[in-house]
This record gives sequence, C-alpha cells and structure tokens, in this order.
Amino acid sequence: MGSDKVKCPNCGKVNNVPAASDGRPRCGNCHQPLPWIASAGDGDFADVAEKSSVPVLVDLWATWCAPCRMVSPALEQLATERAGQIKLVKVDVDAAPQTAERFTVRAVPTLLVMDRGEVLARQAGAAPVRKLREWLDETLPEVADEKAES
Repeated sequence: MGSDKVKCPNCGKVNNVPAASDGRPRCGNCHQPLPWIASAGDGDFADVAEKSSVPVLVDLWATWCAPCRMVSPALEQLATERAGQIKLVKVDVDAAPQTAERFTVRAVPTLLVMDRGEVLARQAGAAPVRKLREWLDETLPEVADEKAES
C-alpha cells in the first residue's frame, strides 16, 4: 500500500495521502480535511476499504469501460465535497477478480457504500453527480447532516 499525492482544495498544497490509515487525512499546511481517494486490489481491499475510519464509496470499474471513465470524475467530485467524511476506493475488477467475485459484480461500474466492512447500498451503472449525491445522502444521512452543519 502506498500513498497518493493530493492537492488540497482549500490552500493548493500537495500532500501525501496513504491508502490506509487509522485517521482522516488533513492538509499539512492548512489542516483542512483532504479528499481521500485510494485504489485497492485483492490483496489490500480489507485494509484500504473495510478497516476505513470513515464510510467508503467503492467504485468497481474496468479500464475498458466507457461508463466507468465517465462516472469517475463525478465520484472524485463527491470525495472532494465530502473530504473528511467519506473515502473513495477504486477497484479495477480485471486486476482484482476475487474482490469482483466476492461482491458478485455483473456490470461495471458497480458502486457500493460500505461502513466498517458492511455493504449499506449498491448500485450498478453510471449516473450524474446529482443522482450519486442523492444516493449517497440517502444511504449515509449522518454524512449529509454533517455536511449541512459545516
């Protein structure tokens, strides 16, 4: 498991964000929450997604899938909007066949919302960011409430 470089949406500083961590990533400069976007495969899915300290939006996708490529920016936008509240974990189903089989992926993209390893919601196919935001808010009302308070 490595880390990804993430530009802080608040101050613009580039930070290293680990794929798995006990806490929530914050900017080293302004200390604001950072978007948490990580990749996972068969070997590290449990550490990256199931042991996450925040709810996880899992994107089960494939490189050859046009709808997957179309929905990816919307998912990254949601991860940025909800920095510190959710984690986006991207799983390439061709590179992670055991994970795809475990979640019975029959179509890509397949999106899951998980909290502490439990699947709370599932959706197949791409959707516009507005619909994905509504789906996420219905599934995780406490995150929507937290967002409204800030």
